[in-house]
Amino acid sequence: MADIYRLTSILSWFHGGYVDVGGSMWGSHPTLFGNQRKVYSTTGLAGSRSFNCNHMPIIEDDATRKALAFWREGKRLQNVHAGYSFLSFYKVIESQFPKAQQKAKTLWISSQIDALTGRAASRVQALRAAGTDVSKHLFESCRCAVAHAGLGREIVDPDVPADRARLDQDLDVMEQLATVYIADVLSVPNARSSYRTRDRLAPWDTLLGEQAASSLRAGRALASKRAIDGKTIAVGLWPNGPVTGLEAMRCAVIGVGEGLTVIQLTNDRQTIALTFQLDHVRGRIHTDLERSGLARGAAATEADVVSFATFFYHVLANATAELTVVGYDPVDCEVVIPVNVFPVAPSDGIAAMLKEFRRKSGAN
Repeated sequence: MADIYRLTSILSWFHGGYVDVGGSMWGSHPTLFGNQRKVYSTTGLAGSRSFNCNHMPIIEDDATRKALAFWREGKRLQNVHAGYSFLSFYKVIESQFPKAQQKAKTLWISSQIDALTGRAASRVQALRAAGTDVSKHLFESCRCAVAHAGLGREIVDPDVPADRARLDQDLDVMEQLATVYIADVLSVPNARSSYRTRDRLAPWDTLLGEQAASSLRAGRALASKRAIDGKTIAVGLWPNGPVTGLEAMRCAVIGVGEGLTVIQLTNDRQTIALTFQLDHVRGRIHTDLERSGLARGAAATEADVVSFATFFYHVLANATAELTVVGYDPVDCEVVIPVNVFPVAPSDGIAAMLKEFRRKSGAN
């Protein structure tokens, strides 16, 4: 259960929501069970593969793990109990400072208040307009008022509507502060930051050679094609793996530029050709559908048509293509955004391409 909770903490942060553990049971395979009100996730439950957890960060530091655990609890309680949600978000930061360094915690919070955006910034402006010290307010009127209820002390009274409304507004501030701390101080990437910064081609560094990979990232052209020419590459669609008929494509470098390598993958009978552009400077790989297709005049079969059409129409419908060399992690291609094209359902596209092939070949 501890491993499952840790996974949900990282997954919750990675996707900006939360995954709740509703309970546990013994069995031979995972089963959704229990109270449907409790078995809930903001990542969604539809489908057998309803979210992508690829490239999640590996958390080895225990202090960072605790911060993510409190962040998950803050998100879990956000629409259930604003006070406890606020307290959890506050603990994200508080848990990172020893008792003797609580002043440093307060100074960090004060240093970040002016950088807040959106509803959090609006709340800060309203508090300051009322002459309130925001950092002190967050600690005394929110954190301590929620955690303690001694006579004569400031508390958040559940029966006072104004207290509830105020805490909802203050929660926006605390959530954003907790998010900034995890992202900027603890340097934990989420799905968005990972998408912006992750080098998709990094798994192939040893394939190309460290020196060649560094040279390409610096914007120079590939000096030798031997590292990648002739390699066998499987072409797949995430998360379903290699496309039937595209499991063993032969690679050839057909173009080089400043930090750019263009490769073409062909099957053993040279009837299917798929082209990809590797942008080493930006760490991206692009599917070139316009220069991919079935070889004209070649002995293509219906199986070839189905293989190519499966790849083509799924990619056109924004599926993620993956290239895999045995012994290396897959590299994922950028999603294709069609321009002046109305994509059809992949199944319809495959059927139409197969029908046209049969018509041209004279088959029944």
